[in-house]
Amino acid sequence: MTAPSAEHFFCSAPQWTPPLSGGELATVLNRLRGWTAFDGDALLDDVALALDDVAPAEEVTQEIAQRFLGHLMRLVNIAIAAEAGRDADAAQLIERARTLRTQGVPGDHRRAVGHLRRRGWIVNELLEQLVEARCLEKVA
Repeated sequence: MTAPSAEHFFCSAPQWTPPLSGGELATVLNRLRGWTAFDGDALLDDVALALDDVAPAEEVTQEIAQRFLGHLMRLVNIAIAAEAGRDADAAQLIERARTLRTQGVPGDHRRAVGHLRRRGWIVNELLEQLVEARCLEKVA
């Protein structure tokens, strides 16, 4: 009895086709490069800065506002991916978060602080909603 040749084994295997095209792989890679991990501690630090009895200094207002945009985007993306938006309360928070994301920070410091506080409340409420829905683990 003779052993089967190597050609026999290789010819009988179906040809593998990649699950994604080159363009689709490039899109996935670009999204991964732009991705930043969810940092619940940083989010809570920013919420504390915005909601503290002492208003944030004028020179850091824009910086905090930009970080809130990132927090809002991550939380909304998590909520959508986990289908938490099916819950009426979560859907309302997602809509409020999207609305706040589109609004610019006012030039007047007092109004800018008010805007930051609205963002802080929405971020905090959406975080709590996602924890309650078990889309995220509780953050310190």
